[in-house]
Amino acid sequence: MVKLEDFAVEQWMDKYETTAKFNTAETCCASVSVDDLRALSEDKETDPLGKLQSTKLTYGAIRGSDQLRDTLSNLYSAKTTARLPKDNILITAGAIQANFLVLYSLLGPGDHVICHYPTYQQLYSVPASLGAEVSLWKSKEADGWQLDLEELKAMIKPNTKMIIINNPQNPTGAIIPHDTLKGLVNIARESSITIFSDEAYSLAGLRVGWIASRSSSLIEKCANSRDYTAISVGQIGDAVASFALAPECIHNLLRRNIELARTNLAILEKFIDSHRWACDWIKPKAGTTAFVRFTKMGKPINDVAFCETLQEKSGVMFVPGSLCFGGGEDFQGYVRIGYACETEVLEKGLEALRIFMEDEYENVPSIKKVKSAQ
Repeated sequence: MVKLEDFAVEQWMDKYETTAKFNTAETCCASVSVDDLRALSEDKETDPLGKLQSTKLTYGAIRGSDQLRDTLSNLYSAKTTARLPKDNILITAGAIQANFLVLYSLLGPGDHVICHYPTYQQLYSVPASLGAEVSLWKSKEADGWQLDLEELKAMIKPNTKMIIINNPQNPTGAIIPHDTLKGLVNIARESSITIFSDEAYSLAGLRVGWIASRSSSLIEKCANSRDYTAISVGQIGDAVASFALAPECIHNLLRRNIELARTNLAILEKFIDSHRWACDWIKPKAGTTAFVRFTKMGKPINDVAFCETLQEKSGVMFVPGSLCFGGGEDFQGYVRIGYACETEVLEKGLEALRIFMEDEYENVPSIKKVKSAQ
């Protein structure tokens, strides 16, 4: 096995998020409590933790409770003619474990993987660590961070086993249009290539994720690998997830998150529009993150120094693009902003950033030479 690269974005979050005064770096929507979920739910009788007060906290259902998998089966089957069976859903300890299990179970030396880029580092570093060859399918900022299917066709090799997409895209907030997705499916089907789609989440702190697939054999492979990791998800997390994803709650929860994201995105857009002398972006279409480019006199700033100084001086936390999404000269001057935090946190954070831009920005170093990865 090839050595895993340091997971830059997670190490950055671990280093800075506990001391940030204004954490505008997270990818999840502002967190909610169990009481918040009960307030959002139309089911006012059920306490998701009530039955657990007297329940022995065993391993529980190894593959996830029937209730949770039935709920997810209903969600995946809402707009399809063929129902997705609950046995084709495997509950995991967070989406990050779901991702790892799929990659670990399906890939190895001699395989070729094509990965949507920029994206969450796990999606290309883990395949590489397993001995797979990884090609980056680069979205282009000039095209609104969109993907080119003709480029994809040219990248496919006889040993291409998987195409990985991240939709909405972290960190840009771009989405893959329906026509592009249809074309992608057709291309993959012609060559019997697995499409792996890493999608969004909303209750990150619960640490419950899942793998869903029409392929029963894929689920079995992942279940076999899972026995060597977390074995099962705790009964408490399973119960709360079941409650949150139930029809009485999920639609109100999603509405709450979407309204929060829209409100905060408008606030961020107003800030960027008033600071065009220093920053620019392709406005996100979905998700909870924006990829913003900062410059000085037409040159990209040193985004790592910018993020470090900004948090030290103002308590505002961003994620540097070149360190956490490029690993070198890619995306110099870019920062990821997680704008779906509490609205008050975003407003106060942007006000602190405004003051920093006036008083300290001129001291942030710029990059003399830049290599574009787009």
